[in-house]
Amino acid sequence: MNDYEIVIGLEVHVHLLTESKAFCACSTKFGLKPNSSTCPVCLGLPGSLPVLNEKAFFYSLKVALALDCEIQGLIKFDRKNYYYPDLPKNFQISQYDKPLAYAGRVEIEHGGEKKEIRINRVHLEEDAGKLIHDPGKGASYIDLNRAGVPLLEIVTEPDMRSPEQACAYLQALKAILLYLGVSNCNMEEGSLRCDANISVRPKGEKKLGVKTELKNMNSFKAVREALSYEAKRQTELLKKGRKLAQETRLWNEAEAKSVAMRTKEETHDYRYFPEPDLTLFTVEKTTVDKVRGELPELPRAKKKRFISEYAIGEYAADLLARDIKTANFFEETARLVNSPKEIANWLLGDVTSILKERKSSFDGSTFKPAHLAEIIKLIKSEKITGKIAKEILPEVFKTGEAPKKIMEKKGLKQIRDSGELTPLIERVIAENEKSVSDYKKGKKAALTFLVGQVMRKTRGKANPQKVNEILGKKLEH
Repeated sequence: MNDYEIVIGLEVHVHLLTESKAFCACSTKFGLKPNSSTCPVCLGLPGSLPVLNEKAFFYSLKVALALDCEIQGLIKFDRKNYYYPDLPKNFQISQYDKPLAYAGRVEIEHGGEKKEIRINRVHLEEDAGKLIHDPGKGASYIDLNRAGVPLLEIVTEPDMRSPEQACAYLQALKAILLYLGVSNCNMEEGSLRCDANISVRPKGEKKLGVKTELKNMNSFKAVREALSYEAKRQTELLKKGRKLAQETRLWNEAEAKSVAMRTKEETHDYRYFPEPDLTLFTVEKTTVDKVRGELPELPRAKKKRFISEYAIGEYAADLLARDIKTANFFEETARLVNSPKEIANWLLGDVTSILKERKSSFDGSTFKPAHLAEIIKLIKSEKITGKIAKEILPEVFKTGEAPKKIMEKKGLKQIRDSGELTPLIERVIAENEKSVSDYKKGKKAALTFLVGQVMRKTRGKANPQKVNEILGKKLEH
């Protein structure tokens, strides 16, 4: 692999979050009874006429502007002709020679380095239906509910040089789409799909190698593994002096390998021609400027602001800004308690761990910014220790109760009273004569051990500073 360079370009397909399809009024809701959300338009029945979904168009425009693209002044749709069982019309309404937008860019960070990934084109089209295979019965079924759902295709230049860079680009793109609110980006439901064009070439070579198109990657993990496998497969064939075929391959996640699907089509194979049922129209500059002015603060800008406004580190700011729900939770909490670093630590540590464990998100959680703010205030006022806070946190997630109420109900208030702590400390000293002796011989680590023993006896409720203070005085005698 060291003698070869990997070249990757991605084609990302995004379901736009509209209530109706791209060219008809059928519902786009996921999980409906098969073939229940169809009509003559999306089934391609004779005499039916498509009408462009205005919301889908403006969502597409928002994405293109957020990706810093040039907007095409003249909007034109085309027919992409091919036969496949899940394509009822035998053509797909898409955009060919005049995509909605072109020449954009997305900045990524990987391995401490920043890199700009160029966007070749952004165009709006309709999705195909879905084939469901049943190997047990040797049959395949067709669900056309998805046929006609508005689909935005975002195509990059071949600018990525590793599977890790490709995943970094996908994460950056997904963050932008979620900030814009144009898609739920659910890969399991097919709302965010990725095809990859990958080739390898000898290092120093300028000419691109023979590319393979990889399909059926439905997670970031699958993208990383599929690209790594395919790069290795191509390199090994070239080292053996074998020729590579330009083909489409499917990623088989169960067997962790790619398998040949078909030879790769060229553009002329699709016999593109202008869609006769959709008229050309222009996008006025005033419209573009209006949509641009309505764009929200995007992840990169939010990250920079978090660093300057809240004085948190670049790494933490990047993680917080990457997910809009986390970013909003952070800022709402910061408005309630002025402890941005502590908020970031809790959100990126224990809170994230519990959310992952519960397979939940902030949307569906009983845990609110007011809860985290109260936990931090209780720690700062020395009513609880950090250890007690970690014990309270899961209870808040479970019940939605206020942290202070849980603290009182479970008797978890921090112990600061010398009268209560002294007998416990004396008992620890009596039970650990060797550690006491080690401390008096100058082994400072022994004091840490003794403090730990006191904390264990109080189930983490003792104030550590108070324990250190009393222990230090006792050990001097």
